[in-house]
Amino acid sequence: MAFRIIPRDEGFFPLFGEAATIAHECAARLVGMLHSLPPAEAEVDALLVAERKADEVVREVNRRLERSLVTPFDREDIQLLATSLDDVTDEIFAAADLVYLHRVTAELPGLFELADILEQITKSNVALVGRLSSMRGISDMVDAIDQLESSADKVFRRVTGELFSGRHDALDILRWKEIVEAIERAIDAVEDAADLVQAISVKHA
Repeated sequence: MAFRIIPRDEGFFPLFGEAATIAHECAARLVGMLHSLPPAEAEVDALLVAERKADEVVREVNRRLERSLVTPFDREDIQLLATSLDDVTDEIFAAADLVYLHRVTAELPGLFELADILEQITKSNVALVGRLSSMRGISDMVDAIDQLESSADKVFRRVTGELFSGRHDALDILRWKEIVEAIERAIDAVEDAADLVQAISVKHA
């Protein structure tokens, strides 16, 4: 077994876990907003607090990088992962903010299903990030996330088709299109983070 005079800094793993958990909590809150239209301003404010907390996690990762002599894996990958996890929360907040700003009062067919997948995939991401310190069971979790993302793609196409079905007026189409695309970007951001976790695990297996 290799012996290190200076042990590696394990403090990054709780920060990654916190970032993934914030994203999942935001996804759950967005689902709640969509099921309680029109959204309350307090809900958006709570998501803004969470988004700022996620930004602070990224800053703490960077501060830790500055003072750590031995990191668990490449510094560049640590920065990329922290930013990638933060991107998920940013996109979820963007979707919630749009729901509020557009004063959405009626549901769009298929949107709940897409939002539910977002909640599921962020939950899976929490579990995936939790395995990063041991580098075990990564591939199975990444496969599960990829499957959820593929399901989201199908729902996204169906929701987009509904938008342009002729049953909605032009202004509603513009409003919902922005919201749906933000949710889709959040789901894609989870997949990007998962792919990065898998790349890290392969590199350091």
